[in-house]
Amino acid sequence: MDLQAQVSSVILQPENDSLEYKAVLPPSKTIAQVICSFANTNGGLLILGVSEIGGLKIAGLSEDFRATSMTHKAIDLLSPKPIVDYGYVQQDGKKLFAISVVKSEVQVSVENKVYVRREGRLQQFNPPAQVFQPAGYIRISSINADLEALKARTTDSKFKLIEHYQSILKMVDSLQQLLYPQSPAVFTTVKEGKVLARILFSSMVDNFETYLSDILFEIYLAKPETLKSEQMVKVEDVLNCADIQEFITFWAKQKIGKLQKGSVKGFIAENKQIKDLNVVTITIQDEIEKILQIRHLYAHRNGIVDDKFLKFFPAIYTCGTEHQMSIDEILDKIVYLTDIVDQIDQATILKYNLSII
Repeated sequence: MDLQAQVSSVILQPENDSLEYKAVLPPSKTIAQVICSFANTNGGLLILGVSEIGGLKIAGLSEDFRATSMTHKAIDLLSPKPIVDYGYVQQDGKKLFAISVVKSEVQVSVENKVYVRREGRLQQFNPPAQVFQPAGYIRISSINADLEALKARTTDSKFKLIEHYQSILKMVDSLQQLLYPQSPAVFTTVKEGKVLARILFSSMVDNFETYLSDILFEIYLAKPETLKSEQMVKVEDVLNCADIQEFITFWAKQKIGKLQKGSVKGFIAENKQIKDLNVVTITIQDEIEKILQIRHLYAHRNGIVDDKFLKFFPAIYTCGTEHQMSIDEILDKIVYLTDIVDQIDQATILKYNLSII
């Protein structure tokens, strides 16, 4: 059966272990995971251009970005490569893109991870369990459980951030004697512990910024028109990118520049895609600004308070003193940033019809 006939025979049927819809073009890694899951189960069909909001309907797929090249990239991520057929098809006068996958005789993986289909959804096969110390700090495992629950029906961007935060929790749990030898509420006095705490905190903030860059990338893929602006782009920058996916990845990262310099308000003002969600309020922006200033202090001043830092924390610290955070304070920031990411993620999925995993 050719691709057109396959699509026509199942279009608008409910999703199941051999059928999945995406309203928009997802990142190549997401496509690779879906292909992998079909290949490791019973084969299947991924149809791009079908909306699930308010009931299944054929919306069509924008041709501003080439689904064919994205699929090529996705297949390159698979090992070994399964049998796949893909291309544009017509349905009810609208153009869709379909990817048909044949069941593989051998296990297929994406970046050493194996995916399968269960109850109509993609799932990682035997994911490594997060095992925490039996006598460890109970709050760590509790936060990890909350993060695990947030992995359901999420964007790829948020999923990656959660996995990184879970890895931080695992490190905190296993390094008690360095990070909180007395209590999670008390600063460590161990020199190596101080350095490690700063590294973990900075990594947490860096990945929050990475999430914002990644979610902009997903929005650009879903709604190509949002990429168009009057802002000038260097021809050199365009030519240095191998294809459109590489360019929009570059462009999304460029948008994070103001945030990395601590200008949260500047970042929000320049990125209408995030601003229009009405999630990151002025109060939240002020709090994120403070978190970024702490990261900047750790990265560039080795934690020693300076005059610039005091502008954000007046009457709290003294110039020249060492800034420290207890593990409880770091965990508070993980919870806080995760909540913001979750709100942004839910809003972007709804507004831009983003693909979920």
